[in-house]
Amino acid sequence: MKKKKRTGEVRYAKYGYIFSLPFVIAFLIFQLYPILYTAFIGFTNMKGVIPPEVHVLDNPFENFQQVLSSSTFQTALKNTFFIWIINFIPQIALALLLTAWFTDRRWKIKGQGIYKVLIYMPNIITAATIAILFKAFFDYPTSPVNDILQNIGILKEAHNFLVSKGVAKGIVAFIQFWMWYGYTMLILISGVLGINPEIFDAAEVDGASRVQIFFKVTLPNIKTILLFTLVTSLIGGLNMFDIPKLFLLGGPDNATLTTSVYIYNQAFSGSYLYNRAAAASMIMFVIIMIFSSLLFLLLREKDADGYGADISKKIKKQQKRDRKLAKKGGLA
Repeated sequence: MKKKKRTGEVRYAKYGYIFSLPFVIAFLIFQLYPILYTAFIGFTNMKGVIPPEVHVLDNPFENFQQVLSSSTFQTALKNTFFIWIINFIPQIALALLLTAWFTDRRWKIKGQGIYKVLIYMPNIITAATIAILFKAFFDYPTSPVNDILQNIGILKEAHNFLVSKGVAKGIVAFIQFWMWYGYTMLILISGVLGINPEIFDAAEVDGASRVQIFFKVTLPNIKTILLFTLVTSLIGGLNMFDIPKLFLLGGPDNATLTTSVYIYNQAFSGSYLYNRAAAASMIMFVIIMIFSSLLFLLLREKDADGYGADISKKIKKQQKRDRKLAKKGGLA
């Protein structure tokens, strides 16, 4: 038998697997297992401080049906989408505007670092601190907002803003917007900085204006970053919990109740309905998966032929192979 000769090559693939093991193990224990166990609980009778013997219900989808038919859950779902939409639209608009301002090479802005730190700072403040701060701003009967509006003559007497459903939703949406627009801006700036500068040089030589460069060059080249921003914002928005819970506990009259707060209330208050909470969690998981998939389909990369990026690469490779075979056949 012939012995295989050693080529002297060092295989580094195994080291990659070794270094990734801690993450894989942590993911399996702390993420995948809880997800699977939560899905299982949704089909069972698990509830109460000391749950009875757990078994799968005769109608496995009973918990899901009860959650979907619950008016409180429907209200929470509507609130979640409404609050996310009215905070995300101005958030992405302002983030894009600031991105265009900071990355435009014709405007040599001094002290960009300080501006970026100040804009990003709300994102690093704890949610509990922000909830307490805004509650103090709009408290009744004495608060800075009431004092200012009375001093300038808009209000004659103190007004309790936090009993109004519309005002409460607006404040929660504004807090979410204020906390996250700086983060979104930094993500978009990183995407713009990754664009080849020669593209901007060519556009400037051709006489393109700032607006034309932004819409015709910048936005098409950060499509992938925009998709990432949309998907992560969707996931974060539909899982909104800390501000609605800490600010007004979902009030007034469930006006700021989100699906995450609803799930928490089902699982850890009242009758401790772990099965209903698990069912609601899985419903939200499916909703997020559907909307994320739609965003991927709508914003997927396409080439001039209208195909997806992956399909286009395969087609181009096949075309190259066909040309090579044609040349060989011609020489023969």
